[in-house]
Amino acid sequence: MSNFRIKLSLFLNYFVFAILLNSVGILIQKSINTYHVDELKASSLEAFKDLSIAFVSFLVGSFLPRLGYKKGMLIALTLVFIGCIGMYNGNSFTSVRILFACVGISFAVIKVSVYSMIGLITGNDKEHKSLLTAIESFFMIGIAAGFVVFPLFYSDTNPDAWLRIYLLLAILIAFSFFILLFSDFNIKYEIPGSSISEDFKEMIKLMARPLVLVFAIAAFMYVMMEQGIMSWLPTFNQKVLHLPETTSVYMAIILMLSIALGRYISSQLVKRVHWLLILVGCLIGAALMVLFVLPQTQNLQPVEIDSLKDVPVIAYVFPLIGFFLAPIYPLVNSFVLSATEKMFHSPMASLLVFFSAIGGTLGSRLVGYLFKHIGGQKAFYFSLIPMTILMLCLLFFYRIQKKANTKIEFIPGGH
Repeated sequence: MSNFRIKLSLFLNYFVFAILLNSVGILIQKSINTYHVDELKASSLEAFKDLSIAFVSFLVGSFLPRLGYKKGMLIALTLVFIGCIGMYNGNSFTSVRILFACVGISFAVIKVSVYSMIGLITGNDKEHKSLLTAIESFFMIGIAAGFVVFPLFYSDTNPDAWLRIYLLLAILIAFSFFILLFSDFNIKYEIPGSSISEDFKEMIKLMARPLVLVFAIAAFMYVMMEQGIMSWLPTFNQKVLHLPETTSVYMAIILMLSIALGRYISSQLVKRVHWLLILVGCLIGAALMVLFVLPQTQNLQPVEIDSLKDVPVIAYVFPLIGFFLAPIYPLVNSFVLSATEKMFHSPMASLLVFFSAIGGTLGSRLVGYLFKHIGGQKAFYFSLIPMTILMLCLLFFYRIQKKANTKIEFIPGGH
């Protein structure tokens, strides 16, 4: 199979899960409005999704190469297909929780597979960073597509009409399943240990490496910040900016598109500019957005929204923070993965997904708590804390890169 067909398969799978995985913000809003749960209980959806991702990714990193990436992705697509059909028929907050558990389990397999496959089909560090950033950019386009499609199914006369989106998603998943099923994966790769237990020991040993520890902190902090903003932006638009429910979802698309644009531009820029300089500039830009834009939401008075021109300017401006956040996750991930021998990409991707998922759970839960206790206008200021820690992580990466020339040395076999 040519690399083009492999890449097409990876892009398709990532696109499908982008829509499902990041519909959590919409489902948080729907759970509050339709199933009448409070903000703190609604924030548990992130935990059902991300804790499933964390648990499964920690287990499959050492085992997936032996099962096979293609077989693993097919199983994942089957499970999430069942979850979508269950959501359509269930129509309850419990069904939403089960859906996100299925999505989380499946995405853990998909993401570890995708990140591992990228290392197998790219030839050098720059190509790796470029492809990974492009796939993450396409992921954001999938998220934006979800924010466009979901409101199309809203109805003032039929409160359950929005559930039909899950029939459409089930069809899309089935299409992706058959594209993958009839793709021929003929990529040979080395397996790190002599058994599954040895593979797992190798993965645990990676966590003792200074670069991997800092990487875990960086992944945790970034996803905590991004998911906190992304999952609660529709609710922020509705409760703080006083936008109608449908409009609040549509306006969140700006965040997704700005992240997609930022990742595309950075995928090209990283070929010419050192990745650390890009990320330092982006963190400074994101912090300035929080400090100078969020205060404009204070004491904002409700106005009648008849068209997009009636929407407050702040609703257009704040989501542009996504442009600055965009390059951080893929470039940090690519730096660490490209510094790792390819036989260890699956366990490294597993650790990446694990700490990212834990960060996502905490981020959404924290913002839900802040929304409930201090109000939505102040909740997003929390993002300044992970931004500061990420800046310290980047400085540490720079020191390690200069000292070790970015290469992590691994000794195959366990103790």
